[in-house]
Amino acid sequence: MRLNSTSAQLLLLNCVGDQIWDEQTCIENGIPQTWFEELVDNYESGFDNDRNTIYVNEQVVNQYRGVSDLHIALRLAEFLGIDWKRATGSVIGRRAQVSALKAELDEL
Repeated sequence: MRLNSTSAQLLLLNCVGDQIWDEQTCIENGIPQTWFEELVDNYESGFDNDRNTIYVNEQVVNQYRGVSDLHIALRLAEFLGIDWKRATGSVIGRRAQVSALKAELDEL
């Protein structure tokens, strides 16, 4: 699947802000391989708070390799011509940032 404006908008709507997409998920959703390679990271669970703990198939994992869907959303916004710095500048939190980006879709 080649990324275009319509597919980018649909992908942005699938982002939440606090998920990690593994390589297979990125491939299945049409994320360009170059984006994956640029954005990939090894994430570690934080056990101080449940929202900092990584789960795979409802099982806690210590580490997980993938791309934050917030970073995917930011890259998609940039691809679509959304000024993501302005759109997310006044919100706090990953989910709120993605919601702000989604709200900008109405302005396209």
